[in-house]
Amino acid sequence: MGRIVLNNVTKSFGETQVIPPLDLTIEDGEFAVFVGPSGCGKSTLLRMIAGLEELTSGQIEIDGEDVTQVPPSKRGLAMVFQSYALYPHMTVRKNIAFPLRMEGMDQSEIDKKVEAAAKSLNLTDYLDRKPAALSGGQRQRVAIGRAIVRNPSAFLFDEPLSNLDAALRVGMRLEISEMHESMKTTMIYVTHDQVEAMTMADKIVVLQAGVIEQVGTPLELYHTPRNVFVAGFIGSPKMNIFSGSEAKKLGAYTAGIRPEHIDIDLSGGTWKGTVGVAEHLGSDTFVHVHDTGLGDLVTVRIAGDVAVKHGDTIYLTPQMDKIHKFDEQGLRV
Repeated sequence: MGRIVLNNVTKSFGETQVIPPLDLTIEDGEFAVFVGPSGCGKSTLLRMIAGLEELTSGQIEIDGEDVTQVPPSKRGLAMVFQSYALYPHMTVRKNIAFPLRMEGMDQSEIDKKVEAAAKSLNLTDYLDRKPAALSGGQRQRVAIGRAIVRNPSAFLFDEPLSNLDAALRVGMRLEISEMHESMKTTMIYVTHDQVEAMTMADKIVVLQAGVIEQVGTPLELYHTPRNVFVAGFIGSPKMNIFSGSEAKKLGAYTAGIRPEHIDIDLSGGTWKGTVGVAEHLGSDTFVHVHDTGLGDLVTVRIAGDVAVKHGDTIYLTPQMDKIHKFDEQGLRV
């Protein structure tokens, strides 16, 4: 079991309140991702759940039990950090076994748990190596293995992939997602990378300045962002957002259209513009268009085999049923 409930929790450092009153429920077995820009409070919130940061006020429950004053070691949670925090003088086997040895578990039981965790993480062949002989991805798997053997109520991941290169990040993303599917254990994952959030989460919690802007599935946030902030944060490349006369024509104070929902033509359309940089990625091309009258640069996502180059004049036409409209407060209308 791993149902986690935050009731009216707050966090202040001196006179500065970094987490205003906040309520959130993470259901047993969910993969919840906290996402937002740097400094939004996502890691602080995770550390409060773990017990590594004291609450200023409010209550945290795990499976119906108030754990607000319970120390981290007694909450039944396992945390995986950005830094691997492995013991360099210990083998992989001993690193994974360490929390079980601290609990005084029988050695034969420790061996079984370590072997099972190593097998699930493809670490069996590395059990007798030390961390210095492992790649970054393998070290992160060891850190995850050390968490798995504790059989926690929930796993807490604090930007665990940010030290890895791009290819390893993708691989580890898949491994963690597969692990969740097989274990069905509650997982809370903190990242500033909204692509990680979209590809891994059952539930995304979007934070800004300690405030939850929206909670929902990845597709709910993609299709129906509740405000301008979420609209601009979720999606890659990010949504084109504009105001002024063009937004007013659409009956909105601010309007948005995703790059993949704009059609291009060389002969005519709603907005005329000039091609700036065209990023050719193979299957897709991201075209950055100047001088459209919308204010900012407009990004369009098109098929990779469409030939456009710097300086071309093109016309853009938004798919009208895909336009997002927001009022003066930035809320969806």
